[in-house]
Amino acid sequence: MNLYVENFMEFIALIFVTYMLLYTTYLFLSVLFGAVQLYENDQMIKLHNEIKHNYYLPISIIIPAYNEEVTIVDNIKSLLHLDYKLYEIIIVDDGSTDETSKRLLDFFPFQQTIRPIQRKIKCKKEEVIYEATINDINITLIRKINGGKSDALNMGINLSSYPYFVTVDADSSLQKNALKKIIQPILIDEEIIAVGGMVRVAQCVEMTDAEVYDYRMPWRPIIGMQVMEYDRSFLASRILLDQFNGNLIISGAFGLFKKDVVIAVGGYKTDTIGEDMELVMRLHTFMMNNKHSYKIRYHPDAICWSQSPESFRDIATQRRRWHLGLFQSLTSYPMMISRFRYKPVSFVSYLYYWIFEMLGPFIEVLGVSTIILAFYFDLLNVPFMINLFLIYTSYGVLLSLTSFFQRVYTQGLTLHVLDIVKAIIMVILENAIYRYILSFIRVTSLIGYKKKKHMWGSINRQKQSNHSSSI
Repeated sequence: MNLYVENFMEFIALIFVTYMLLYTTYLFLSVLFGAVQLYENDQMIKLHNEIKHNYYLPISIIIPAYNEEVTIVDNIKSLLHLDYKLYEIIIVDDGSTDETSKRLLDFFPFQQTIRPIQRKIKCKKEEVIYEATINDINITLIRKINGGKSDALNMGINLSSYPYFVTVDADSSLQKNALKKIIQPILIDEEIIAVGGMVRVAQCVEMTDAEVYDYRMPWRPIIGMQVMEYDRSFLASRILLDQFNGNLIISGAFGLFKKDVVIAVGGYKTDTIGEDMELVMRLHTFMMNNKHSYKIRYHPDAICWSQSPESFRDIATQRRRWHLGLFQSLTSYPMMISRFRYKPVSFVSYLYYWIFEMLGPFIEVLGVSTIILAFYFDLLNVPFMINLFLIYTSYGVLLSLTSFFQRVYTQGLTLHVLDIVKAIIMVILENAIYRYILSFIRVTSLIGYKKKKHMWGSINRQKQSNHSSSI
């Protein structure tokens, strides 16, 4: 029995160590590449060598909202101060049961209107439409029958007036120059059909009129660990994958799309909870199937500050939803690896998301469980495992700190000594403890999949320190 167990342990240990080596090697290369790219971009800007344009493409900002009464007014106020010449704001209240619409109607000078909607994408019926114009910016509030986030986005697309649209979560705020930054790749290359922005944790900043005037690392571990995780994940994978048109995700919190292409593929699917990744994968397959030349890009300087969960319960809800969405998207497009196996987006991106994002948590949980089992059967080389864990954790800490300080530097943010101390504490906790908790949460996300595959879940929101001098 012990021999069988020992052989099994050795097999699992080999898989676990191989995974750790491959993952850390990928992280090292991607973080290093991302840091170099950000530094070079920052130097170009300082040398005034950044490409400038004196023309703009009009943009529609679509905000799907369901029970967002806590944050919705402040975030719309912030959107009115973006440094961009021509944009409209469309708020889609997806049948909220709280006072989301009432808060907006009480604060902004909306007037009820009758407005025809060109239903180029199927969506649930509208109930009432309100419009207002503030600072020459058209704002539309539409209340509709509840159909989910995807359905609300489809309604916003149908209602939009401009050829490009940006999606922004109702709990998120765009930085003042965010639209200028996210449209830049399209002004340079007309083959680009979508651009992803950088999402950062909103609890770190205080903003006035969409500009950051104070940045602080929080003491609360639940928030601080997410700060380190967000900065590493966006720097590590998306900049590297961007080099060969390999990004498969544009965060629903902030992304820009060419409207006619999204309409051509049928808009957002309403039978998935990973609507952001699913749409991007569908755009890839649609363009490759039809042999169209296209690009999907990521711009790390187009920044959105999004409120992160403030309790482990909310984090568990969010991450289970993300992992279910990842599973749905990957299993819906097997042709990515079969039909397009010679494309980098297939044999690099698709396989990366399967091995490291989808299966990675299972490998980590299995590895940790095997270590515990080996210790129980007295088969564990304790000094070796301690050294391996310390090396792996230290490596992750170094890469995470590199990502964090690189983002702080390129944004011109000021860090106090105490913020640096807090960042070091948070990154150690995140790499040594938090990531394994998340792996367990993600592994359990598929339990009861048939019942949960359409369940979105809810997260508690908190009012943020966003100020506006006027509207």
